Amino acid sequence: MPRTTRVALVGTLDTKGAEYQWIADRLTERGAEVVVIDAGIRPPAGFSGPVEFDQRATAAAAGTTVEALLAAGDRGAAVTAMGEGAAVLTAALHAAGRLDGVLALGGSGGSSIAARAVRELPVGLPKLLVSTMASGDVSPYVGASDVTLMYSVVDISGINQISRAVLGNAAAGLAAMADAYRARADAAADAAGASSGAAAGDRPLIGASMFGVTTPAVDAARSRLDELGYEVLVFHATGSGGQALEALARSGMLAGVLDLTTTELADDLVGGVLSAGPDRLTAAGASGVPQVVSLGALDMVNFGPEATVPAEHAGRLFFVHNPTVTLMRTTAAENAELGARVGAKLAAAAAPTVLMVPRAGVSALDAEGQLFADPVADQALFDAVLGAVDGSAVAVIDSELHINDEEFARRAADELHALIAGRASGAGLVETATAATKGL
Repeated sequence: MPRTTRVALVGTLDTKGAEYQWIADRLTERGAEVVVIDAGIRPPAGFSGPVEFDQRATAAAAGTTVEALLAAGDRGAAVTAMGEGAAVLTAALHAAGRLDGVLALGGSGGSSIAARAVRELPVGLPKLLVSTMASGDVSPYVGASDVTLMYSVVDISGINQISRAVLGNAAAGLAAMADAYRARADAAADAAGASSGAAAGDRPLIGASMFGVTTPAVDAARSRLDELGYEVLVFHATGSGGQALEALARSGMLAGVLDLTTTELADDLVGGVLSAGPDRLTAAGASGVPQVVSLGALDMVNFGPEATVPAEHAGRLFFVHNPTVTLMRTTAAENAELGARVGAKLAAAAAPTVLMVPRAGVSALDAEGQLFADPVADQALFDAVLGAVDGSAVAVIDSELHINDEEFARRAADELHALIAGRASGAGLVETATAATKGL
């Protein structure tokens, strides 16, 4: 029998108590069981319903106390702490099977708390934030998660004609999303019970990274992985795409990662506009997810329109991809540092890992005769990454092919399949450019 849908309300009841009470009543009317997490640091005002996790419980989950936060008198620190505590509690609810959706209301502070509370919840679990900040830059609140933002229109300060409509829609929307999530979960559980395995029709998921200049490689690899029985999720390496791939690798939803396009690390190093942060290329290794990694598009750094390229890069080699994207060729010194960083991340991985080195070029622009072709810079990249993984458990396939060659891409897919299947070509086997692989 399907159980009652459970929805968590995360918010500061000391400043938004009446609004949370109103929306809790609307959710209850729609048949949801409401679990309240109080992220305020002062006594609730205007909220009369049950609070499963009061402010003291939320603070304790963050390793602190309400008294300590009040005594410090630092609002920013309090917001951070209560967000951390709310995250611990929502994660515990999910782990216990007691969470089908999360709804929060707030301005900048409340939105920050809510964003932290849902950041590590799995993709697909409904997360709705009604915020005064939703009409501006929402990247700090969404990050790499599937948060749904709704603009509050008016400040969240009392129930009036406008807020009644907006919050009513939020309650109705979250209740419906939570019902759908619960129905999917119940169906998956029934299918798993019937088949003693994954839900019927589901295929193991692979996360793959792609850029325009590595599209042929990823398309060929995806085709091969489809033949092998996988479903491939492709992430555009635009910063947010890499962050989303990392988040999914941490979530446990992926059977493997085909990280052919690690270009975001170049933007992180040089200051381009598409960085995914310094932790890019760490989640799969830390989470035990098998990974096949290459050096796709590490020959370039991304900027916006040509006029926006920082003056410090004057005189460098550029390619104007389109009016809004300008690519800058990485230097030998930058490539050496990138190779060292990639190699260090892979050597530290606790997951079966294969590194594939494409000697004939790492992007469409880096092929022989193309604008970014630079054998010296490429050699610096290859030498550094191979040196960094030397002596580690990382398997190396040192190929004479270009990254976009179909044979290279299909080999990458086969290697990932082998890692997932636990066959002999997994971690620990190191191949170099011998007769067996030199022509690859």
